[in-house]
Amino acid sequence: MNAAIVLRCAGRPVARYLTRPELAADHAPRPYLHPVTTLAGTRVTELMPEDHRHHLGVGVAVADVAGHNFWGGRTFVRGQGPTVLDNHGVQRHDGFKLRDPDGFVEELSWTAADRVLLREHRTVAVATLTGTAWALDFTFSLTNVSGAELSLGSPATNGRPGAAYGGFFWRAPKEASAPVVFGADADGEEDVHGTPADWVAMAGEGWTLVFAGATEETRRDPWFVRAAEYPGVGSSLAHDRRLTVEAGETVVRRVVTVVADGRPDRAEAASLVRKAVAS
Repeated sequence: MNAAIVLRCAGRPVARYLTRPELAADHAPRPYLHPVTTLAGTRVTELMPEDHRHHLGVGVAVADVAGHNFWGGRTFVRGQGPTVLDNHGVQRHDGFKLRDPDGFVEELSWTAADRVLLREHRTVAVATLTGTAWALDFTFSLTNVSGAELSLGSPATNGRPGAAYGGFFWRAPKEASAPVVFGADADGEEDVHGTPADWVAMAGEGWTLVFAGATEETRRDPWFVRAAEYPGVGSSLAHDRRLTVEAGETVVRRVVTVVADGRPDRAEAASLVRKAVAS
């Protein structure tokens, strides 16, 4: 069943969350937010675009959990490259602990090869910042329930330089021109990608997204940023080495995203981030 909920901010619908999407196995089926819009109604997410059919709006995806693909698409194999494998996992919606118009608390199971590897506790909330900006607060906690050590990796840790995606991921719409990317002290995709930073921003035609790590551990994760090839921003749980999660251990990350109409400058972006993280 395609169960969906609508999140509202300042009385306006700003996001739709699908809990049980009907997707092919090679999409690594998982809940996602789409469409997400600005307060003025401009859409700022993309779903299953032609360039990457397994990109699903906003959510959590990891390319390698003990060899299982929870990202979707091909798997990068060292010495072989992107390879079609029958190794995709599924994030199953188990239920809501809390469900309100401005957010929810959800329980999920990350399942592969008929085994539950991870249990996830996910909290999503929206908050008004200004008349033209709101914030999406997204926290996920992954607990290893497999009974043994699990190792989380990325194409980068498997031999593909610069492809350290895995964790929180936001696919933005592809437009006629590539979006502008900047940070507090950086400009352009090359300067922002692969670097830890308090926040990074992506601005398109009439919209701006500002992503902020809202915990110390999240701020240590380098950002994964694409603009020229396609517009997307995410975190890197496994950037230059695999992340080991012991049996019973929990990994927690929190990303707060400012969703704004127009093009805030660097100082305005920083001010919105501070307000969003504190709210």
